Amino acid sequence: MAHTTVAALIERDGRYLLVEEMTRNGLQVINQPAGHLEAGESLVEAVMRETLEETAWQFTPEGLVGIYRWQVPPDGATYIRFCFHGRCHDHRPELPLDNGILRTLWLSREELAADPMRLRSPMVLRCIDDYRAGARHPLSLLHDLGH
Repeated sequence: MAHTTVAALIERDGRYLLVEEMTRNGLQVINQPAGHLEAGESLVEAVMRETLEETAWQFTPEGLVGIYRWQVPPDGATYIRFCFHGRCHDHRPELPLDNGILRTLWLSREELAADPMRLRSPMVLRCIDDYRAGARHPLSLLHDLGH
């Protein structure tokens, strides 16, 4: 079974908005603001919600960077990630961050690549690399047919 997830890629002055989070295994890892699609919500609604819950920033998606499939080795869960790029605004630092989120960070690609073992998955750096290479797809690719 595949898990549908969303992620927000937000770049400012060569740095990316990321979260440091604690995994169920007790590891501290770095990830884009990301999470699972919930019942009844669109992919765009999910990425906006997850970004707010994990960073206290409002997020406006402007397009898709890509759609990624990753299977946790060996023979683990499969994740389908829809990575959106866009802008954040209206920071609300008084909001509590999601359970497991330790803090938000603005890091460069070089800082992330320097310690790849701290990344939640290989999708983190791949999304950034695709974005830096110019991957921008319109939101009109998504068609939400409702319930």
